Amino acid sequence: MRNINNDLTLKRNYLSKYRFLIGEYEQVKRGEHPTFRFAKDFYSAHDTDARAFLKYYNLFKQTGNELDLLPGKRGPKYGSRRPSPEDEQQVLELRDRGCNKFEINSLLKQKANNFTPSPSGVYNILKRHNRNRLKPTDREVKVKIIKERMGQLGHIDCHHLSKSVIRGQNRKLYLLCVLDDYSRLAWAQVMEDITALSTMFTAMHCMQALKREFGIQFEEIIADNGPEFGTSASLNKKNHPFERMLMETGIKRRYMKPYRPQTNGKVERFWRTLKEDLIEDTIFASDDFYFKGSRDSLETIMAKGRAELVTVTKEFETWLTVYYPEKDDTWVTLWYTEKWTDKTGKKDSLNYIDDVLLKNGKIVEYKENVRHYVAKK
Repeated sequence: MRNINNDLTLKRNYLSKYRFLIGEYEQVKRGEHPTFRFAKDFYSAHDTDARAFLKYYNLFKQTGNELDLLPGKRGPKYGSRRPSPEDEQQVLELRDRGCNKFEINSLLKQKANNFTPSPSGVYNILKRHNRNRLKPTDREVKVKIIKERMGQLGHIDCHHLSKSVIRGQNRKLYLLCVLDDYSRLAWAQVMEDITALSTMFTAMHCMQALKREFGIQFEEIIADNGPEFGTSASLNKKNHPFERMLMETGIKRRYMKPYRPQTNGKVERFWRTLKEDLIEDTIFASDDFYFKGSRDSLETIMAKGRAELVTVTKEFETWLTVYYPEKDDTWVTLWYTEKWTDKTGKKDSLNYIDDVLLKNGKIVEYKENVRHYVAKK
């Protein structure tokens, strides 16, 4: 088999093509070309880019060497941009403190020097020194936030919901949650956008609800550095809606370090709980949430009129109230835990939820596979 590793056919063809183009181009510039009057006609006819052609043409004119017409390798030479040992030592010292690549990048940017590697550059340095994986002894000692009373510190965060979270709709929705650090009491509210103004009003409603329901008055609030909450480096905090709201209500704002969501870990864990216990097993038919639950002995009230169910007690695990849709010949949802006594004196109960079919005020059928209830304030 013929060895083609040293075949220079492409090189010869490339140089031959450029010799022809240079001759044509110089004829055009002298006004002697029989076909092309302007250089743009020459570029268009030969389907070449003016910038690329002039780059190699001018380089060839300066050196007179035809090899300069050949395209060279792009980018810096291998190893020419390798950081110095002193710069790499800075990265390793920060790694000794348990910092990850994003934290090292952020800390080096704050120093008054020209060495600011990207997170990928930091990783490459750590990999060369076999420090890309932390050992248990190198891991950073985590500082826990422990408060002594309710309201001493509040956590706030925004969460993006899936566009398909509501059945039959495709729009962006967000959740904002305010959580008390000491008691873990949380209040969340749906938002249609996460602008600073919407965030300010929603946060104010959540804090007012926690104060009204549980008597929690926050002294400090901690949030990330997102634009909806404002950054610590901002010089115009008085004009930011969320920052101004905290100033007017006498609440101190605390800022998180970049790339440290663990600082706001309590509310981040709340999002996981909300997703696992509510959103993943839930059908939402509107902005009102539908929670799934369990069913108990619905057969005992089949074909009984609602007027025959005399309520004795109602037990709730949430702040919700009973809601009966006043509809006939349609599926409705019972979503409370209710104990009742019928006219015969027999006691029974319905746990949490069930989809039932009402006809003429009577429950005549129920769905075994569809069990949820609607949340109404």
